[in-house]
Amino acid sequence: MAQTKTVAVINESKILVIENGSKLVPIRPICKALGIDEDGQKRKIENDDILNSVANLRLATGSDGKQYEMFCIPFKYIFGWLFTINPKNVKPEAREFVLSYKKKCYDVLYQNFVDTQEFLEAKQKVIEERLVLVDQAKANFKNAKGVLDEENKNLKKARELTFEEWLANNRQMNLFENGEEENYD
Repeated sequence: MAQTKTVAVINESKILVIENGSKLVPIRPICKALGIDEDGQKRKIENDDILNSVANLRLATGSDGKQYEMFCIPFKYIFGWLFTINPKNVKPEAREFVLSYKKKCYDVLYQNFVDTQEFLEAKQKVIEERLVLVDQAKANFKNAKGVLDEENKNLKKARELTFEEWLANNRQMNLFENGEEENYD
């Protein structure tokens, strides 16, 4: 047996999802809550290529607790269908809800198609700038490491120099490979 779950409340009417393997939403309670013609909405859904391909009749429990065959669409499509409802066609107490809902849909669509792209472009620019700085830091590090390695070798040579080597070299400290002669007389 299918179970129902309340997912929203419109004008004090519960909007239910029928859960029996797939989440389906009967349109009748929504139409009733908004004060719009259920048959007109059913025709609109049947004339929509996408909604018509997913709409179907299902047994659902009405607000009176009885089982009814109701026209349903999948939960994931309910938001698109609600967006098609004209606020001028709903009862006055539902108009603010529909207008607010449509505004939120416009905001979400903008965010999905524009804000996301702006974010990705800004992020890519920062990543490219950071990559240049990382490459520069790597080059600087490599150069500094080379200098450090060379100076460590020179330090080791200076530490290992014996008195006899110094005397044999005419009392010169010619230790360094880079051609620099250090003379510590």
